[in-house]
Amino acid sequence: MAILTQLKQVSKTYGTGHTAVTALYPTDFTLKAGEFAAIIGPSGSGKTTLLTIIGNLQRPSNGQIIVNHQDTTHLNEGQRTDLRFNTFGFILQASNLIPFLTVKDQLTLVDRFNHHHKHETTMSALFDMLGISDLVTNYPAALSGGERQRVAIARALYNDPSIILADEPTASLDTKRALQVVQLLADIAHHSQRGVMMITHDTRLLDAVDTVYEMRDGHLKTLTDEGMRKIKAIAI
Repeated sequence: MAILTQLKQVSKTYGTGHTAVTALYPTDFTLKAGEFAAIIGPSGSGKTTLLTIIGNLQRPSNGQIIVNHQDTTHLNEGQRTDLRFNTFGFILQASNLIPFLTVKDQLTLVDRFNHHHKHETTMSALFDMLGISDLVTNYPAALSGGERQRVAIARALYNDPSIILADEPTASLDTKRALQVVQLLADIAHHSQRGVMMITHDTRLLDAVDTVYEMRDGHLKTLTDEGMRKIKAIAI
């Protein structure tokens, strides 16, 4: 499988001197086309810091970030913005929907920025898949937390990104819908040869994942099958 993004000895420290706090210690990470990866770990362990660095939302303190064979470490802000828009789809804990746009317009706005227009069937298929077809004329204020998150997921997928980064994408969903969303992300990775990385606290969602990492105190490690069994046993 082709490598979509790679971190080489990437680290992140906030502050300087005696106030410095290291959120991410030197880390290597690879996400391949067709791979669905998940990162688990306690709050404050560095998971979101890692996700934002992979997505070029913030710069690392040290190390190298490669996206689609391009070293992005020293890109200027304009180049980084273009990279994020054309390569990544972000699904965050907060849905970040625009309050004065309907559900449908949340997606058509993407077309305006991308200077192209997708066929209506692409949008309809996403709405059907996420169970929000009857909400397309609603505004965010009229949606539940779970409905807003599903709209945010549709918006992230609509731009046809090669890499999807999801920070607790199922946090506001019931179990049935959460499992459906995770299976959807798995299908997108496997059938469309995209790379998907998800942060989650819910170990029940990991059966659909190809590779599971654990983050603790800024250190990332790949979980073995034995490690997975122990974590699932604790969660029961």
